[in-house]
Amino acid sequence: MYRFLLTPRWWGINVFVLLSIPFCIFMGSWQLGRFEDRVQDHRAATEQVSEARHEAPRPLREMLPVTKATSGKQVTATGRYGKQLLVPGRELDGKQGFYVLTLLRTDSGEALPVVRGWLPGAADAAKAPAPPAGEVTVTGALQASETPGDNGVSAQGGLPAGQTAAISAASLVNLVPYDVYDAWVTLAKGDSGMKAVPASAPPDTGLDLKAFQNLGYTAEWFAFVGFVIFMWFRLLRREIEFARDAELGLVPEEEPVAADTGAK
Repeated sequence: MYRFLLTPRWWGINVFVLLSIPFCIFMGSWQLGRFEDRVQDHRAATEQVSEARHEAPRPLREMLPVTKATSGKQVTATGRYGKQLLVPGRELDGKQGFYVLTLLRTDSGEALPVVRGWLPGAADAAKAPAPPAGEVTVTGALQASETPGDNGVSAQGGLPAGQTAAISAASLVNLVPYDVYDAWVTLAKGDSGMKAVPASAPPDTGLDLKAFQNLGYTAEWFAFVGFVIFMWFRLLRREIEFARDAELGLVPEEEPVAADTGAK
């Protein structure tokens, strides 16, 4: 009854199954490892941001460019405040509000985006406190430029004048008449009664969409293992039932095709 397993067709099926199962297990384990690495990176990045609050601030120029090692570190910069913008649609402590972003023009000729604080409600320039006049020295956490559409950063366009959806050099360079650092700083203490914006983890270290994609792919690969095994047993069962029916004579014989002997 099981002689069909030795046919070339079933040899091909068995080889496919024997190769597919370890391959799917390997790919599922690899995707699971990627997810676990991201979880570990997220934990380490969160600890880094927390520890950086207690470190002595260093000059901005020593911490650029922003990397995973420097993101969240305390820095200082000196300059004069220039153009002020609002960043709408930002949540803090479970409430919707907006950031007050002011460009600090430094002696290098470039401007440093500084988030002076957060205010609740809809973005309104009348609510935003004016920046201090004259030369100031700011201290805050260094952050990498945001990418619109990632990690909750809005990709909305067509905002009113004086507003920007993302804090990035690519976005700001079109709104101000001077060069902008490819980084930004959130003040350690909110300015003029505003709430300070906490530093976030470096890019590609959080439990973002990519991390959960890895987890989803893990489930898909392991589910495919079960699917392959299920289909193999289903095919085997059908072959066994067919062989039994053939032994009992229950398989209908094919009717011979009658030859056309009619005269034309």
